[in-house]
Amino acid sequence: MSIAVEARPRASALSSNALGTVRHDWTRAEVAQVFTQAMPDLLFQAQTVHRMYFDPTEVQVSTLLSIKTGGCPEDCGYCSQSVHNETGLKASKLMDVEAVLTEARAAKAAGATRFCMGAAWRSPKGKDLDAVCAMVEGVKALGMESCATLGMLTAEQAAQLKNSGLDYYNHNIDTSPEYYGKVITTRTYSDRLDTLAHVRDAGINVCCGGIVGMGEDANDRVGMIHTLATLPAHPESVPINMLMKVDGTPTGGSDALDPIEFVRTIATARICMPKSMVRLSAGREHMSDETQTLCFVAGANSIFYGPKLLTTANPDQDADRRLMDRLGLRPMA
Repeated sequence: MSIAVEARPRASALSSNALGTVRHDWTRAEVAQVFTQAMPDLLFQAQTVHRMYFDPTEVQVSTLLSIKTGGCPEDCGYCSQSVHNETGLKASKLMDVEAVLTEARAAKAAGATRFCMGAAWRSPKGKDLDAVCAMVEGVKALGMESCATLGMLTAEQAAQLKNSGLDYYNHNIDTSPEYYGKVITTRTYSDRLDTLAHVRDAGINVCCGGIVGMGEDANDRVGMIHTLATLPAHPESVPINMLMKVDGTPTGGSDALDPIEFVRTIATARICMPKSMVRLSAGREHMSDETQTLCFVAGANSIFYGPKLLTTANPDQDADRRLMDRLGLRPMA
């Protein structure tokens, strides 16, 4: 399939009575038509759908903490924590439970309502998973939503996390099925989908999105959204990340992505998955206020507070507050 931006039809991709319909039978051609339509139509449709299910002036504030950094055996081409990439990052052990809860209390005091914990593992081991479950229980006791990203899970591990009270499990598909093998070789696309199925079957909300700007083209961005939008149930949370280029990784030399293409990805995700939280995730450190504003107009309704997203930089909290104040946005309760 070829996407010719120059050949965009003036007609809107969807009829007005189809907007906001939750469906799982999207064809790839339909997603491509949404993605490539004229920008005014795309943003109008995305904002219309967004208002059907969300307050457009509310943004959920989340915090993401690396609870175990570096030493990951996977070869993800974008990741500073892979042992295959020469990034200079030193591996660390899993944090103590109380140290993590101290960070969660600070995040709550700063206005976060959702606390996410990430560990650089291919998959968790028994004693480590026990510790993570204790962290989840502590976060829940603070009255915050909990999320974890720990690599691949078995059905039994997903059930254990569910029993601890975990609200969301993050496991991104990263990109399209066709481009995936150019970024990662140590686990397959099917492996990713299997973990998502285990999480869903356990009754945990799914957090799944991807990264744009890794050298993929518009077809791949369409393919990523098509995969997510045709799952048996849409992910309740869809993080869209702009690649944070890290020296020493295979994607570190990627060309910068046109911000308009990033906004198109956000808007298409909103239209194709109307009820999902669309999370404006990594990459905001290098986005202008204007780009972030377009993302909010396109249907993004969650950001991460804090100086880091795992190991990469994130905007200063005061800068986020100032931007939200300028835009008339408020944190979601």
